[in-house]
Formats: sequence, C-alpha cells, structure tokens
Amino acid sequence: MSKYKNKLYQGETLRDFRELVSRYESRFYDKCAFIYKQDPKSTDYVSISYSQFVQDIKSLATSLLYMGLENKKVALIAPNRYEWCVSYLAITTANISVIPLDKSLPDNEIKSLIIRSKADCVIFDSKYLPIFEEIYAENNSYLTQYICMDKISSTNISSDSFATYSSLLEKGRRLYLSGNMCYENIVLNPDKASILLFTSGTTAISKCVGLSQSNICSDIYALSQMTDIRKEDIFLSFLPLHHTFESTCTFLYGTSCGITVAFCDGLKYVQKNLIEFQITGFVGVPLMLEVMYKKIEKGIAEQGKTKLVKAMKKVCNFLLKFGIDIRSKVFKQILDQFGGRLHTLIAGGAPMNKNTVQGFVDLGINLLQGYGLTETSPVVAGENDKYKRAGSVGFPLPGITVQIDNPTPDGIGEIMVKGPTVMKGYIDNKEATSQVLKDGWFYTGDLGKFDKDGFLFITGRKKDVIVLQNGKNIFPEELEILINSLPYVSENIVYGKPTKDNDLMICSKIVYQPEVMKELYPNDTNYKDIIWKDVKEKINHSMPAYKAIREIIVTEEPLIKTTTQKIKRHEELKRILGN
Repeated sequence: MSKYKNKLYQGETLRDFRELVSRYESRFYDKCAFIYKQDPKSTDYVSISYSQFVQDIKSLATSLLYMGLENKKVALIAPNRYEWCVSYLAITTANISVIPLDKSLPDNEIKSLIIRSKADCVIFDSKYLPIFEEIYAENNSYLTQYICMDKISSTNISSDSFATYSSLLEKGRRLYLSGNMCYENIVLNPDKASILLFTSGTTAISKCVGLSQSNICSDIYALSQMTDIRKEDIFLSFLPLHHTFESTCTFLYGTSCGITVAFCDGLKYVQKNLIEFQITGFVGVPLMLEVMYKKIEKGIAEQGKTKLVKAMKKVCNFLLKFGIDIRSKVFKQILDQFGGRLHTLIAGGAPMNKNTVQGFVDLGINLLQGYGLTETSPVVAGENDKYKRAGSVGFPLPGITVQIDNPTPDGIGEIMVKGPTVMKGYIDNKEATSQVLKDGWFYTGDLGKFDKDGFLFITGRKKDVIVLQNGKNIFPEELEILINSLPYVSENIVYGKPTKDNDLMICSKIVYQPEVMKELYPNDTNYKDIIWKDVKEKINHSMPAYKAIREIIVTEEPLIKTTTQKIKRHEELKRILGN
C-alpha cells in the first residue's frame, strides 16, 4: 500500500493546464490567489482573486492567438510576479510552447538562449528592455513579437513588433467578451513537449528539457499525496519561478489546492514577509533553511535559554507520543518571529543536516524533504506528514518507480526513475537523450540508496564522487553536511586535490560568517586556525582516516551558485584548482 494517501485529492487528476484553470474557476472563484506589494517599503497590498486570474489568463491567451502564435514558442523572463504566472498559463493553455528563462542570466546568455530556442515571441519585465532592443536591432533571432510586462515611455522596437502586457490584456478581454471563441476552441495535446526548460550551466553545454503538460500534471497529483496543503494556506514565493521546483511546487501545485501565493519582496525581506503576509509555508533550499535555523539557535543562545529550550523539546516530544501537541504554545515566542502561522517547509535540491531537520520539527514546523530533477517535472520522492526520516528524501511518489542501478555492497548506485513525470527528451539533442533515457528509465546521474524501510537517501552526484588510489569512494556531500553544522559556516565545498603521487587529497573550501566569528571569538582573529582546529576535532575525529580533510581554504566570499542556490561545483573547482 502506498505511504501516500490524501483523501482530499484521492482519484482527482488533471489532464492538462486547461483543466487546472477550470479548477480555479469552479472551486476557488472568489478566493485570493495572489498577494503582493508594488514596493518593499509600501504597506499597500495588491490582492488578485482566482476569478480575476482566470479572466486575465483567457484575455492574454486570446490576444496571443489573435497574433497568430498558436503552435509557436514564447520565451518568458521576469522576476517572480503576478504577470509571469498569467503569461505562463496563457501561453500553455493557448497551445503555445513556453520557454521560461533564468532571470539572473547575463545579457550574452539571454541572447544565446533566445537564438538557440528559436522563440517567436518574448514576454519580459521592463528591466530587460535594453537587451531585447539590442536583439531586435541585431535581427539575428526568430523573434517577431516583443511584449513588455510594464508600461514604458519609448522603445527602439517598432510598433508592429512591440506591445505591452496591459494593452494585450485589454484587447483580449474585448475580443473574448465580444464572442471571439479562438481560446475556447483550442484542443491541447497533453503529451506534447510544450514546456522547454534550459538546464543550469553555460549556454554552450546547457540542455533544453522538454516537458509535457501531462508530465507536470502527473507530478501535481503525486504531490497532492505528499502533504495536505489546503486553500487556507498562504505560501511565500521567493525561489525563481523559471525553475521547475518553484514553478511546479509553489505555483502550479499550490494553486491547484487553492492556496494564496504571496510574492517575496527579495531575500533580505523574507522574515519581514513571513510576518506581514502571515505565511503558513514555503518551498526552500537547504542552504537557506540551515541559515534560518542557525539564526533561531543564535537567538535562543543570546537569551540564555538554550538548556531550557532543549528540555522543553524533550517534554513536547514525549507528549507527542500520546497525541498531545503543545509545541505552538511552548515555542510561541520563537514561532512569532516568523509570523506565528508557519507550519510547513518543503526542501529540495541537496541533502540537509539531520539536526536542522529535527530542530524545525521539534519547534512544530513540519519540514518535508524531497528529491527531483528538471527532467522529472521535478519531484520524484518526498516525505509526507506521517512518514519521515531525518536525512532521507522520503519515498518515491505514487506512480513513480525508483531503482538503484548496479549497487555497491553498501547499496549505493545510480538512481533510475520511471513514470509519467519523466521528460520527453532533450530538445534537438538525440545523443544526450539516448545517454539518459534507456528502456523507459531515466538515469539521473545521482547516487543513492534505500534503507530497510524503503526510505531513499541521496549520497551525491555520480560525477562528483572522489575515488582514491586505494579504491575508496568519498561522497563530498556527506562531509559538507558535517562542516555546515559548525555554527559559523554558511557553506562549503569538499573536493579532491591531486597529489604528486597521483592520488587525491581531501580538501574543503569553507565560507564563514564574519559577524558570527566576531561574536564567538572577539579576542582572536586567526579564523583559519580556529576553523582548522574544529575540522580536526569535530569532523575528522568522527570518521575513518581515509575520509579525513587534509587541507582547508577559508573565505568570506560566497561560492558560485545557481539562482536556486545550488553550488556550481564545476565552476568553483575551476576557480580553486585553476583547471
């Protein structure tokens, strides 16, 4: 029997995004779908109902069809905002392929991906107007239409090729209300690769993942079995929407449940937004959640309540065995720092420190870990409200099969995935597709294992394993989690440094938080010696000698990361090793 059952959604699947929009209309019509502020310092909020959302989707889609874009491609680039969500569903429900682009790409990479994708149209935030004016002037792309989400005073793009979002919205609304049925007459093929997503990496090596609406709808249904998110929930959206983790989990799955999506004012405003929007949950990455929990611990320590909180956690956990939950009352002062309503965190992207996971749970915040890839729409496995194990990523979701290829005696091998969420392939790249799709199985490149109870554990990337001369395998992520547990560490990377005898020496580059070091060691500024002492005594001492870290680099400078805060290991190693 599946570990995942959610009576609210049992048996309810979506065929495509048009059925998702119909769900908005039939179930959540007058409910608030989105809330945001025009300015971080403002106290004025903009609220958008599901009925308004549906109307805007249909209006914009009607205009796009009127422009002759059916069966063509539209690129989409902007920070997280309401117009991004309208555009995404207007494009996809109008039988047009969408190409969400990373909002943080440099200009040359935006140009490259626009050309590579053969996009016919682009919808963009006004901050990107200069780059699209350049693309228009150079006239070497397939773009024929440029749509700006904001009103602007002037542009070098000709009026025949340029339009604003608001003008198209109004035009589409008039057409729709006057009886234009072009949108209603659209028939979608849910199995067509219509969501085109470029993987992170330089434009020369990034691959374009082709997902279908059926792929993503299958994942939405599977997620509904993972955790009980209700229409009363308010989720904060701050991970970039172009990334399938945020797009599927917060935007598409969340709104399928009728939640309210609140747009974050920026990473430095997260805690403020949690309070003012009365957030109940959000999707995050381990790095951010670990920093967040370290701040909680620091605050407790500063008040001299570490022993008291530790004792109360034991009392609360004892009472939980009898179905008595007093955590929200006991830890009210701590929870009020995050608005007082936060109850669910969904983490993915990398393994998490077990102490951080348990720490949130002890306070009464349900932290669910998951695992997935862009190529799998994305979520493959996850914990649910009942079945959790610290350090694991839960069980494969309903309808998804996971196996371990060629496992070692310890059970570790490459993770293979089969199911309705697996991509159609890499667009225009049959060779890359054939390397990862074999006999219906997707070979993830990730290493993992199952424990005796069926919980899945991720041990690292196949290509990142450090293989020593003696044949021993070292998984960098295992050591990185231990180093990240040091109170002053914000992030680190473990790597193998070549030696003169053609072996590898285990090293780590550690990024410390200067303000924390100053507090902990006010009379000692030799931070490298302090950190090295902790690594030897707290990390190396707890593991076999062959895994011991032999050399460290310490710095305040952040590691090179993607927009979803994943360390770009290859680029960082080039910077460290110089090759």
